[in-house]
Amino acid sequence: MAENPRAVLDAADRLITAAAAPTQCEPIRDLIGDLDIPAAYQVQRLITEDYIARGRTIVGHKIGLTSPAVQRQLGVDQPDSGVLFDDMKIAHRSTVPYGGLLQPKIEAEIAFILSGDLDDDLSDQTIRLAAGIAVPAIEIVDSRIRDWSISIVDTIADNGSSALFVLGEPAVSAADIDVEATTMRLTEDGPEVSRGRGSDCLGSPLVALRWLAKAARDNGTPLRAGHIVLSGALGPMVPVRPGSTYVAMVDGIGSAEVTFAKDDQ
Repeated sequence: MAENPRAVLDAADRLITAAAAPTQCEPIRDLIGDLDIPAAYQVQRLITEDYIARGRTIVGHKIGLTSPAVQRQLGVDQPDSGVLFDDMKIAHRSTVPYGGLLQPKIEAEIAFILSGDLDDDLSDQTIRLAAGIAVPAIEIVDSRIRDWSISIVDTIADNGSSALFVLGEPAVSAADIDVEATTMRLTEDGPEVSRGRGSDCLGSPLVALRWLAKAARDNGTPLRAGHIVLSGALGPMVPVRPGSTYVAMVDGIGSAEVTFAKDDQ
């Protein structure tokens, strides 16, 4: 536990309460400090344990803040990781109620459905083999921290500012794709609003996968075969507008689509 266990517990309680309401809350860096990354992951672990106790199931993990564009948007300089739960998955081409979200943003990325465990050997070859299936994906991020006023510890503690995700189609073998060279376009009701390529994600989504595998292993929750991995944004995040439809097109893989209801219709 951190040097101040009470602060870690208070930070977890603040975020759990905000998520349950749902409502925005003050940053938790005022409790644990803005540089204590291990304490931030301890907060995330407490929140994860609370969610599991309430019946949620872990189905994978995510890495965030992989794109320099997103890092600039949020004023951070390193990746973070979080946990994916079963009730975060939204069907391709479905409509999402807006009212349960606070200040959502959307980003496009490549998801992997792992074909092997990633715990001991994290060599390039092992990562490539374990990447399994590649799927076009949309992630809806949504900070509980008021007005997205986040530091790296705020977003780590807040489960990587995660909310929902969409897996598109088709699903293809990751071994058949040059993930570094693939390009991404994200549209909002037709016009393009974000663009990027695989190399914008820590140089490669496979590099991001290895970073996440090491972080998950070190945090005691190693990536397992069958897990879904969101490997990180390929371009800038875009604020969600109620009533709009977003389509992420990933060259060589496919597309993912989601619509947000207007006025919770």
